[in-house]
Amino acid sequence: ILLNGYYKDFGWGFYCTNIKKQAIRWAISKKGKTIVNCYSYEKSSEINLLKFSKMTDEWLDFVARCRSGIEHNYDIVEGPMADDKIWDYVEGFIAGRFSRSAFWELAKFKHPTHQIVFCNEKALKTIRYTGCQEFKI
Repeated sequence: ILLNGYYKDFGWGFYCTNIKKQAIRWAISKKGKTIVNCYSYEKSSEINLLKFSKMTDEWLDFVARCRSGIEHNYDIVEGPMADDKIWDYVEGFIAGRFSRSAFWELAKFKHPTHQIVFCNEKALKTIRYTGCQEFKI
């Protein structure tokens, strides 16, 4: 896990998704062969997990803190993703250009998103590689 670069929705870590179409979009780097790795993970009571089932005020505040570079103490964080369009709205909310209610009006999704981030070595030990799939773009 690299601890540099730009800040992401749930902080630093190894990001995955359970949505196949989204995984393919993340994996595309150029035309031709695209490989998507598949993993499973074991939930454990020893893991400090934060899960957002949908976008809420708590989710917005957490993403705003993470995108501002504020670290958290969770091992794994799971929930909706602030894609590029939503990120513009999050940035506007952080800067005070949008109120919370204006953010929610602008941020209505037309398709579901999902991300899970494994934030540290302890979290990475819960995942197992199960194979890969090749896609031609």
